[in-house]
Amino acid sequence: MANVALIGASGNAGSRILAELSERSHMVTAIARHPERIAKLPGVMVRHGDVHDRAGLADLLRGHDAVISSVHFAASDAEALIGAVRDSGVKRYLVVGGAGSLEVAPGQRFIDQPDFPAEYKGEASAGVVFLERLRTVEDLDWTFLSPPALFVPGERTGNFRLGKDALLSNENGSSISFEDYAIALIDELERPAHIRQRFTVGY
Repeated sequence: MANVALIGASGNAGSRILAELSERSHMVTAIARHPERIAKLPGVMVRHGDVHDRAGLADLLRGHDAVISSVHFAASDAEALIGAVRDSGVKRYLVVGGAGSLEVAPGQRFIDQPDFPAEYKGEASAGVVFLERLRTVEDLDWTFLSPPALFVPGERTGNFRLGKDALLSNENGSSISFEDYAIALIDELERPAHIRQRFTVGY
């Protein structure tokens, strides 16, 4: 059982991650700008926090075994968020990543393809910058878990594949449910296998 701080606990991915943590009996400090939107679950303590408030966020994170951040990259600041984790003294940091930096062929990123949806370009670009910044950080045991192209509500099946840098897909396309993504992320929390690495999950 770990004592985990979850930033962005009220969002689509964050709420599923929170449920998975609670189901596995971890203790969670669930942090969001709108704490009233966070589900009331066993082992969960709700706190208000702002990803732009580096000092305030660091205070909330201090003393935990691990930090998970599940926030929109375009709506946050990499320096403030990564800086808050570093300032807190917590070494283990897991990030809900993006698909943009995954490769559709060697050396060809998904975000650079002509059919990449324009409405997701801003968020994806910010995710690429965040990962590049993380890769320069040597004092955190970070992990960046990229979902595939479609990251959507669905079922908790436990049936998925893990990969490294390539965009995963099958005959039905490239997707993962928030629920199955949460399983993969908490598996990584409990049994670290990708320290200072990006990996991906998909069907």
